[in-house]
Amino acid sequence: MTAPLQLESIDDAIDAMLARIDGALHVGAPLGLGKPHRLLNALYARIERDPARPLHLYTALSLDPPSGGKGLEARFLQPFVERHFGNDFPRLSYVQALRRDALPAHIEVEEFYLQSGALLHSKQAQRRYASLNYTHVARALADRGLNVIVQKVARSTDGRLSLSCNTDLTADAIEAITARGLPRPLLVAEVDPELPWLDGSACVPVGFFDIVVAPPGPYPKLFGLPRQPVNDTDYAIGFHASTLVVDGGTLQIGIGALADALCHALVLRHLDNAAYRRVLRALGSPGANDTALAPFAEGLYGCSEMINEGFRRLVEAGVIRRKVVDDLGLMQRLAGGEASPEDHARLEREGEYLHGAFYLGSPDFYEWFRTMPGEQRRAIGMKRVSEVNELYGGHEELERLQRRDARFFNTCMMATALGAAVSDALGDGRVVSGVGGQYNFVAMAHALPDARSILMLRASREAGGHVRSGIPWNYPHATIPRHLRDLYITEYGVADVRGRADEDCVIAMAAIADARFQGGLLATAKANGKLRADFTTPAAARRNTPEQLHSALSPFRADGTLPDYPLGSDFTPVEQRLVTALGWLKAHTPTRSAKLRTLLRALTAGSISDAEAADRMGLGEPAGIGEWIESRLLSLALRATRR
Repeated sequence: MTAPLQLESIDDAIDAMLARIDGALHVGAPLGLGKPHRLLNALYARIERDPARPLHLYTALSLDPPSGGKGLEARFLQPFVERHFGNDFPRLSYVQALRRDALPAHIEVEEFYLQSGALLHSKQAQRRYASLNYTHVARALADRGLNVIVQKVARSTDGRLSLSCNTDLTADAIEAITARGLPRPLLVAEVDPELPWLDGSACVPVGFFDIVVAPPGPYPKLFGLPRQPVNDTDYAIGFHASTLVVDGGTLQIGIGALADALCHALVLRHLDNAAYRRVLRALGSPGANDTALAPFAEGLYGCSEMINEGFRRLVEAGVIRRKVVDDLGLMQRLAGGEASPEDHARLEREGEYLHGAFYLGSPDFYEWFRTMPGEQRRAIGMKRVSEVNELYGGHEELERLQRRDARFFNTCMMATALGAAVSDALGDGRVVSGVGGQYNFVAMAHALPDARSILMLRASREAGGHVRSGIPWNYPHATIPRHLRDLYITEYGVADVRGRADEDCVIAMAAIADARFQGGLLATAKANGKLRADFTTPAAARRNTPEQLHSALSPFRADGTLPDYPLGSDFTPVEQRLVTALGWLKAHTPTRSAKLRTLLRALTAGSISDAEAADRMGLGEPAGIGEWIESRLLSLALRATRR
């Protein structure tokens, strides 16, 4: 490897890139945090003006801060976005163009995973979405003749570079491309001093990149995911899920409120086991008295494509602490109970208890990475996605030993009564997010003898003023086919449908469905010959209602056992009250008639009694009829959600 071209100007880096690549640019950029926003925006601006140089960009999860909206939403979001993301955050130019279907004809953007729901109405994004398993992306990039990879990197004080947040696809893509006999792509790095430094497997040799640009400051903030509140439904799902985790086992989790609830439940199980069991009893969980749900004696090994806020909390609480090493002989001796004192000493010295392919979280999460003690930092290893998401990368025997008693937790939007999961797209074909690594972990759960795939979902959902079941009889699209069905969890319990006959699957899924939809579901099953005619819903399942759930958990909400923000919050205390109130208002104004009913109630609500909330929303002294109506609506919502 030769020394890279070192530059300080992004424009100079674009000049050098264009000089080294003839013809069309086929550019790959990491998903999420690893995108070099300023470099990509400069490249887009240059190519936008030059139709003679086509640009094909291949990436995923192009993160964009929320826009201001209008009305009360705008009043809330604008100050928060300015504070949380910064006024100088470089929004991706191609994302703004995609939102308007305004990409020029010579620029094409192809993503394999979308920011959830963000591009549902973009025809350009929907047409060029690539439905791929995460582990198949490197192969697809080789198919497309990738000739440039751009990536944000961290740099140490001695000049070394780290892939830091995104070790997932870079090396895999390079190997897939060169294995085809194609030239190694041009590698361009943008140094970001805000990006946490990670050593070990995230570090790359000095000559790994061909061009390294280190633009001068000021440096925008890293994209921070705002942590969302966890409601009763989320907590119930998380606690049911936590009963499936085996001490000494392996843990993979996704992102979002359900994962946050699961992590809080696991921490409570470890640090306050009595309170944990009280919640389980309130939920009617059969595991409430299970001796296996004691605090973690050995701890868990985390192996997840994404390291997120929940893993931080699990590490801090001592739940994630079971170490592994990449030494087959040592892992075999540990599994056989034949490890020597020297083996155990090496495991403690060199072992790692958390592996991931990329990380993403809040500003507090990034600060945790920056400031963690060296011993803790050495126990976290960033890996290729081919190593984390599957068993077949050449080290299967070793990974089987490391990933014992694995529990792979992911979320889905819906699950059919016959066990298929809907996670990435709507029935009309429009993509909400993407497959990502979900199929990888479902398949791995079936390949490991003691592993389970657990898909979590809400039993009902509201859209357009209508409540719909999260467990329909059928759906036009499936992400995970029903022959791979395993474990499903809703707020009403756990359905174990692995290897079960169709009738047994229907009965198990109906038992965790919302009671309002059970009758129709079972009637359809009977009409289609999938359920015996004399079957009746068990009495326990008929109590599957939001009201019953709220009643069961309200004491734990009141005493702080189940906080709104179990992993911390990016909102101020007044903003937390406003988030709850605005959520209530949205739920009560989905249709024209609902808006009218809510408005009529608001007219008699009086002025906002929460002066701090009124000031935060700029409605302390409403001016004009529009602000007066907004203040009354907000007053009604704050009163309705006051604790």
